[in-house]
Order: sequence, then C-alpha cells, then structure tokens
Amino acid sequence: SSGINAEYGGVRCDSGIVEGSSISIHYDPMICKLVTFAPTRREAIRKMEAALDDYVIDGITHNTPLLREILGNEAFLSGNVNTKFLEEEYPGGFSGAPLTISQRAELYPALVALHHSKANRAAGPGSYKYVVTGEGEERGEVMVTVSKDGTCAVSLDGQTVTVTPQGGIHEPLQKFTLDGGREVTLQQLEFNGVTHSIRYRCCRKDFTIVTPLQQRFMDAMPEKPVVDTSNLLLSPMPGSVSMISVEEGDEVLEGTEVAVIVAMKMNNSLKAPKSG
Repeated sequence: SSGINAEYGGVRCDSGIVEGSSISIHYDPMICKLVTFAPTRREAIRKMEAALDDYVIDGITHNTPLLREILGNEAFLSGNVNTKFLEEEYPGGFSGAPLTISQRAELYPALVALHHSKANRAAGPGSYKYVVTGEGEERGEVMVTVSKDGTCAVSLDGQTVTVTPQGGIHEPLQKFTLDGGREVTLQQLEFNGVTHSIRYRCCRKDFTIVTPLQQRFMDAMPEKPVVDTSNLLLSPMPGSVSMISVEEGDEVLEGTEVAVIVAMKMNNSLKAPKSG
C-alpha cells in the first residue's frame, strides 16, 4: 500500500507489506520507502525524524535506529554525502549511541512522567521522588510534582520542566510536550512495574525507575553471577528423561531432537538450540 500521511503533511509511506507478509533475505528485504518533502532540506529532515519516531514496527529487526541517527549526522545535514557515507561515518558499524546531555534532559522527564502515571495511578497531586537507571547511562534522581490536571513539573540536574502527556498511558506511542513547546515521542515496548523498555529516537533503551528507598535495597542486593549456558540444553520444566536421541560425538544441527522428557504426563522434545 502507499499514500501520504495527512496528519503530518509532506510524508509519504510506500509499502507492500501487511500483517502476515514474509520478508525474505534472498531479495531486497525492504519494509517500505519513507519519503518526506518540504520547501527546504532541513524542514524535510525534521519531518522525517518525526515520521520515524512515530513508525511502530514489531516482531522483526529493522534499521530505523540507524536511519534516525543518520538524520542528525552533520555530513548528511549539509548534503555532503557519497556512496561511501556509511563506511566513512560509521566504520565500526552502528549499534546505538549514549544519550547526549540535551537528549537526557528531554527523555528522563518524559519517561518519569509516564512511569508515575502507570505505576502510581491511584496517587493524587503531590511530589514524588524517583531514581532512573539506564544501561550505559548516568543514574538520575528525579522529583515529580503532579498537579490536579495531570501536568507534571519534573526536576532533574537542577532544571525543572513542565511535562504535559498527550493521550492514554497504554498507547504504544506516547507523546509529551515539554514546557509547552518541545514534543517528545516514546514507543512503549515492555513495562513490568519497575523496568521500562522503550524506543527513543528509534533506539531501544531499557530503564529501571524506582523510589529512593527501593534503590537503596537494590544497591544492597548482591549481583547474580552470569552463567554461560550456551553449550547447555536446558529443560523448560522438571521431568524424567525417557529417551536420549543422540550419542556422544554425534554432530547435530540446530533444531535436532536431542532428548525427550516426560513431564505432566506428556512427552516433551528437547531440541538443540544451535549446531555443533
């Protein structure tokens, strides 16, 4: 399907992919072409950034994080690009980047406002403290002051911004207005009451948000050692081994049945997670 997104204006999405479609690796695995147009290059780029932030793609790996990063690249912004652009600008590839100071200053307030609305829905107006910890990111202590109309005044690093949520808290796309002007878009992926998995600027980021008291308890907990289970075949449930389907020294392919266990009066096939 193809068409122009009327909500934005100047945004066109050409795609032949629908739910249930198979995207093969044997040909061009294109999901769609996203095109923006405007009187100037910079305006078109800003529209593209907004369109990518709102583009929800689930279930497959995609390249929107790289595309979103390229839109902020100085060489790309200036139009000084060639066929070796990726090789020259990202010689080691791209696997995400830490937040800049300005990105942290807009993401943390929006994320904490979302967390408060989800984790403390019954709480009334007042002030609340949270500790935000993200993988590879600096820990932040945040104060949220909630007014009767749902607007939050969020204080972080000595700066206070007013955060106004747009829409319901369960929508996959969450939009917030900061200080009545800047708009921040987050995509919700997972939330378990403490940990948020989101997409910000198309990149997946995981954060833990707790109260200061909860953080003190978490800091006192010993870290669970990481055990390498890549060469182990783990049973998903307790049971009795009824059959071993291979012998020592056999070469097995990924998906080959290795053993059968009996659990809950049923035979359960255990298959090799990788070849070897």
